[in-house]
Amino acid sequence: VVEKYGSKYGTASKYFVYDGPFKQEGWTGSNLSWKLVKNDDYWDKKAVKLDKITYQVVKDTNTGYNLFQSGKLDGTLLSAEQTKQLKGQKNYTVFHESTTFYLQYNQTKEEFKNANIRKAISLAINRKDYLKVLGGENTAATSVTPVGLTKVNGKDFQSIVSDKTDMTYNKAKAKELFNKGLQELGKDKLEFAILTDDTDTAKKSVEALQSQLKEAFGDKVTVNTQTVPFKTRLSRSTNGDFDVVLSAWGADFADPISFLDLFTSNNEQNNGKWSNAEYDKLIAASKNANSASDRWSDLEKAEKILLQDQGVTPLYYRNQAWMVNDKVKGIIYNTAGANLNFKDTYIAK
Repeated sequence: VVEKYGSKYGTASKYFVYDGPFKQEGWTGSNLSWKLVKNDDYWDKKAVKLDKITYQVVKDTNTGYNLFQSGKLDGTLLSAEQTKQLKGQKNYTVFHESTTFYLQYNQTKEEFKNANIRKAISLAINRKDYLKVLGGENTAATSVTPVGLTKVNGKDFQSIVSDKTDMTYNKAKAKELFNKGLQELGKDKLEFAILTDDTDTAKKSVEALQSQLKEAFGDKVTVNTQTVPFKTRLSRSTNGDFDVVLSAWGADFADPISFLDLFTSNNEQNNGKWSNAEYDKLIAASKNANSASDRWSDLEKAEKILLQDQGVTPLYYRNQAWMVNDKVKGIIYNTAGANLNFKDTYIAK
């Protein structure tokens, strides 16, 4: 099929191959509406109850909510402001994503090679207050691996690694470490920029960080903000053209390695170039462990190294608030991959 379609493969509905419960129809590559229709070649098609699902791209959340209220949509994503207004109401639904937002530091630069500077920045961030500015249903991060991704012997892996690392807001400790870092660098103050996307949420995010760091470190820090289009942010991140960048990653599958692999020394997603030989060794060992318990131990030790050194600074886990018609039953939200699974979905009478 790839040979048949060549460069057209994947660019429109008719240039895909489908092996799931539904096939996509009507997407040309640029239009804003398409359908999922039942796949007659699916191995378990008898279990699939819906014949058709219609997707409509709505760029404004207010428009989406109005369409939902008028019965023209059965599900729509909510903005942070709508989340605040509609929380607790009928049809209000929260989908928990396995997505972590975090700061990457450009560690080719002397100031961010300094572990005390990185640790100070993390401790200076009051994540609960920060999330109040962002709004929505997001959760403060205490690790890179998000809540609910996977369990080890009945206990959430996230809670296991969080138990022995301290990322609690501590202004006094932050100031102490920041001053120590400046002394080690031979500097009196630090100026840097945080790079992010040009969306409203991203702008609010860096402005909140800018405010909190200024409050913690006063005249000893100047934090600038750089907001650019998404593609530009990705390009600059990849090329190392930043001081600090607000990054995000969503799990491709339900396992901590989907996150922890990113921060090995030579991983292409490790834009900050943090490098730790013991961390690399543990991640490699986890891939060839003799038992599940050995593997979990390797991953736990690795993430603790990452957090204790603040190779990156986790900020929050993203959750999505929706309005979903309560007659639509059986939607499964796959937190890893952040997608909706409609195989068992049906409409209640």
